[in-house]
Amino acid sequence: MSKLVIYNHGKDSIPWGEKPLALAEVAKGQGFTFISPDYQASNDPDWRVQQLLALDVSGYETIVLVGSSMGAYVSTVAAEIIKPKGLFLIAPAFYLPGYARTEFKTSTANIEVFHGWQDDVVPPENAWRFCREHHARLHILDADHRLLSILPIMATAFERFLGDCTA
Repeated sequence: MSKLVIYNHGKDSIPWGEKPLALAEVAKGQGFTFISPDYQASNDPDWRVQQLLALDVSGYETIVLVGSSMGAYVSTVAAEIIKPKGLFLIAPAFYLPGYARTEFKTSTANIEVFHGWQDDVVPPENAWRFCREHHARLHILDADHRLLSILPIMATAFERFLGDCTA
């Protein structure tokens, strides 16, 4: 069974920073192919959605979308078409000015969200609102927007999450 994780980085981030490197290790350990497209050419979230939708994912039976900040928005909007087995969202940039979508039609019940209490980019209330609307699993921990201080906790949860997506 071919399995794919697509990691979508944040607005001012890079495709292969600390988070995607740590999560890629977990995914590869479970037999997933892990890709992290480079969206640095544009900070327009809807342009990034189109770039993600342009990827050929036809050869994969199991697809999991992961996104950090703007990348979480990109993952969630694209999920309506890609229909992944799971959405793993890190400090999702939901309900912010400049983002076209405020309503999301998720195609999976397997959604997990990590957010930081100290996030000064996206208020934790935004993650709570999304999770309440979509019955998603929510972890709010003592961390800032980047969530690097809780990366080991997140990686452990991601390992369990991928297991749930392939069960």
